Amino acid sequence: MEAILSTLLFYLTLGLFAGVMAGLLGVGGGLIIVPALAWIFHHQQVDDAIVMHLAIGTSLATIVVTSISSVRAHHRRGAVLWPIFWRLTPGIVVGAWLGAAIADALPSAVLSKVFAVFVLTVAAQMGFGAKPAPHRELPGTAGMLTAGGVIGAVSAIVGIGGGSLTVPFLTWCNIAIRQAVATSSACGLPIALAGALGFVVTGLNAAGRPDWSLGYVYGPALVGITLTSMLSAPLGAKLAHTLPTEMLKKVFAAFLTLVGVKMLLG
Repeated sequence: MEAILSTLLFYLTLGLFAGVMAGLLGVGGGLIIVPALAWIFHHQQVDDAIVMHLAIGTSLATIVVTSISSVRAHHRRGAVLWPIFWRLTPGIVVGAWLGAAIADALPSAVLSKVFAVFVLTVAAQMGFGAKPAPHRELPGTAGMLTAGGVIGAVSAIVGIGGGSLTVPFLTWCNIAIRQAVATSSACGLPIALAGALGFVVTGLNAAGRPDWSLGYVYGPALVGITLTSMLSAPLGAKLAHTLPTEMLKKVFAAFLTLVGVKMLLG
């Protein structure tokens, strides 16, 4: 019972931290949730062959729940560009399904290295403030489907809501940053839905899954994380107006660098 309570407390704390960081810095909770879950699953003696799959699938499932409140908040402010959302969504859904299938085919160790490289890339982007120069318009139908497919596939493979990919793409296409962030948050919902469903289906017959898991989604972690992250994300958004977010982004980038290097080195 003591072990169960301590694990539940860890999930609740993880959700609290991920929610605050998402609201404060605009980073996806998956960048925090995936490595943290991989660590706790390893210490729970989950089969090493599925540790990363379970962490990524569960991360995507938590994003489904938390992104709904984020989308509603942005929609109330009229910041979501729904025509762009609908143009990106078909590619996102197909890409997320493909990403889940690719992740299922990859060994857990390889998946960990892929995630580590992605985290280091995001850390560099945050640390140095790298932003694409807005010098073009949105592409046509084929271009939007391709962009959505890439965003969906990469997001599903690493277990994120896609903000670190969607926002740069939209700002590159001359979309104002506030609308880019709001539209990206809306795009996070189909990414997470399709990706989580893909991880459920591909993991249904996987050996070594712990009790209370559905495919590669672990129920207790999903419940614990979403309970607190939904409550703490608005707090993070409020703190963003009072704390030095640029300095905090650099500190968080350093933290992500440590996480990425540790995962890269095993």
